[in-house]
Amino acid sequence: MSCILNIETSTKSCSVAVSNDGKVIFNDEDHSGANHNVKLGAFVDEALSFTDNHAIPLDAVSVSSGPGSYTGLRIGTSMAKGLCYGRSVKLLGIPTLEVLCVPVLLQEMIKEENALLVPMLDARRMEVYSQVFDRSLKEVRKIEANVVTADTYKIYLDKGPVYFFGDGAAKCMDIINHPNAHLIKGIEPLAKNMMPLAEKRIAEGKFEDVAYFVPFYLKDFVATKPRKLL
Repeated sequence: MSCILNIETSTKSCSVAVSNDGKVIFNDEDHSGANHNVKLGAFVDEALSFTDNHAIPLDAVSVSSGPGSYTGLRIGTSMAKGLCYGRSVKLLGIPTLEVLCVPVLLQEMIKEENALLVPMLDARRMEVYSQVFDRSLKEVRKIEANVVTADTYKIYLDKGPVYFFGDGAAKCMDIINHPNAHLIKGIEPLAKNMMPLAEKRIAEGKFEDVAYFVPFYLKDFVATKPRKLL
């Protein structure tokens, strides 16, 4: 097990958590709005003071990699990369839509074995970022930005129960309007829920290149531009 500082800034909430030996030992959250530039630095300072005072060496920093708020992801990524350089630790990028799935699975909110999970982040109007997973968190459909219609998820809904959650889900339920569609309220991406995903990536050796890591909204740009231009 490892000591990981987790940063989540992809939505209006800002949160920082420290996990050690598979348990969350420090957690701080702010849900008052998009003021990550004010809150994140203070939360990180408190987290580092906690680990330093308890003589717990930091092994890695994990950061939510999106999709999500452009500004929030930029602030979180900048902080995470600065910590990795300053503390000489590894960087982990954790997809935001996977983070949304963690409390749903850990709290056993879904009972049906054949159920699918659709985490959603609000984009604009009727558009959402979403992804489809099975109960083992295996990807069934990749991330897409969809203008939601009655047919967007019909292929999955016709086969069995599908659970929608995240800040983009509620506005879509009337349009989806299918007997197999279920809404789970109150789910948002938080740093304390990043721990199992971060631990898994460490076990698999899936670390990010600190110099060239970018969040979701810049990945296409990076893939098409020479690194020397970035």
